[in-house]
Amino acid sequence: MAKTKSGTTKRTRVPAAILAVVDAMRDKKADDVVALDLRKADAFTDFFLVATGQNRRQVQAIADGVEAALKAKKLRPLHVEGYEHGDWVLLDYFDFVVHVFSPSARGFYALERLWGNAEILPLPEPAAAPAG
Repeated sequence: MAKTKSGTTKRTRVPAAILAVVDAMRDKKADDVVALDLRKADAFTDFFLVATGQNRRQVQAIADGVEAALKAKKLRPLHVEGYEHGDWVLLDYFDFVVHVFSPSARGFYALERLWGNAEILPLPEPAAAPAG
């Protein structure tokens, strides 16, 4: 939530494409999914979506899931980096950049700390798994 000039807080609206990325990441069991709002941070993009996969295959699967979900919405990345190594995959969608890290790479690069002046967007809770 962001503070207004009058001192009250207002809830930041999360764009639909960001929510689609979050859902796709969670569908692939990504850990520690975070959305950073960089619009007030003098950044080259509006949002960072950050998640962790536990191994190379999961990092790649999360990236594949994000690409497939956004392709269904007619969105394609302008650039993809790091897919082959699977330690840090970057998907650049211009208005937002998706970062999928291995645990060690996420700890090393610490984007949340690096962009500490960015607002962390409130994300909806993950959908509960069906009972059965």
